[in-house]
Amino acid sequence: MDLTYEVLDVNSSLPQFGTSDTNLTNIQDSKFYITKPAKGMRYTAGKSSISIVKVGNQEANLNSDTGAYCTCVGQNCLKAIVPDWEEKRIPIQGVKFSSASESMKPIGIIDLTFLFPHPSQCIRLKVEFVIMENYTSNHFILRNDYLSVYGIDISKQKDRYFTIADNKRQKFGVFNNKRQITVVKNEEKSPEMYFFITEQLKDVEFNHELTVKMKKN
Repeated sequence: MDLTYEVLDVNSSLPQFGTSDTNLTNIQDSKFYITKPAKGMRYTAGKSSISIVKVGNQEANLNSDTGAYCTCVGQNCLKAIVPDWEEKRIPIQGVKFSSASESMKPIGIIDLTFLFPHPSQCIRLKVEFVIMENYTSNHFILRNDYLSVYGIDISKQKDRYFTIADNKRQKFGVFNNKRQITVVKNEEKSPEMYFFITEQLKDVEFNHELTVKMKKN
């Protein structure tokens, strides 16, 4: 047995950290997982990682955003999902938040329980959100803090999905934008129908004029 080869083979599968004295002679170009955008338009290739979750009996959009400033939700979005949110609000004072474009106005914190639907087993997460008065998007934002706490890994490859904790075989589908999410929100709410749409029909775009019955047929 070549012991030297065995050691090198094991090391190649471990996370690697480059240093200033790293040998730079063995270089391989990385390939594109999607169709390469035209020059000058590659900034358009970015995609959101939006999931459909349940808060009580209500469905909500959840964006897993590793670059977000905090785990938060806008006041209007929260009001639509949790009508009695003001009774559950925890006061917050003396804290400043800002996004890339403006200062955010925190008005409190709320503890919510999210359910990620899946045919094999649904996963429940308890999350503390900062409520922003002037945040206008209609989705909840899950930041790196909770992505790390719950071990959520997002696959950015051609088939986009995320896994939770150590179960890497249970994959949850993600959407590129909210327009696609609308398709699922109007469908049957059973886990089987959700899985069928997110996995089998993930690349299909429905005509928004179709009724629920027409889509099911």
